Amino acid sequence: MTAKELRAFLTEQGVGILGLVDESVPYLVPMSFGFDGEQTLYFVFLLFGAESQKQQLCDRAQQGRFLVYSADSIHDWQSVSLEGTIAKVADEEWDQLTDAMENAWHPDLFSAASPMRGIEGYRFRIDEWTAIQSGG
Repeated sequence: MTAKELRAFLTEQGVGILGLVDESVPYLVPMSFGFDGEQTLYFVFLLFGAESQKQQLCDRAQQGRFLVYSADSIHDWQSVSLEGTIAKVADEEWDQLTDAMENAWHPDLFSAASPMRGIEGYRFRIDEWTAIQSGG
């Protein structure tokens, strides 16, 4: 996959799996994401309940992994594995987050969930990526 194809793939997908360190076992969570078209993914966490494990782990983590894939058939699939740094989005960066989230997948199941205690934005700056594909 070329760099151009990789960027197009990330822009088209909008959902992947975030991997963070949690003691000795990885913590994996499906996440909607926005991609700025260059080197950064953005996430928005809808915070429910007293605490959020993914929020706590992101606040502690210096690095994480993110996997985005598409498998249309056993002969036609693509995947991109990303490694990078994760940090809370500063107030002045929310415009970039909002613009990038245009391509994110937005599940309906959270719209009825309550009570929500807040929203937090995170930035995943891509340090390294590996992309593979078959078919297509």
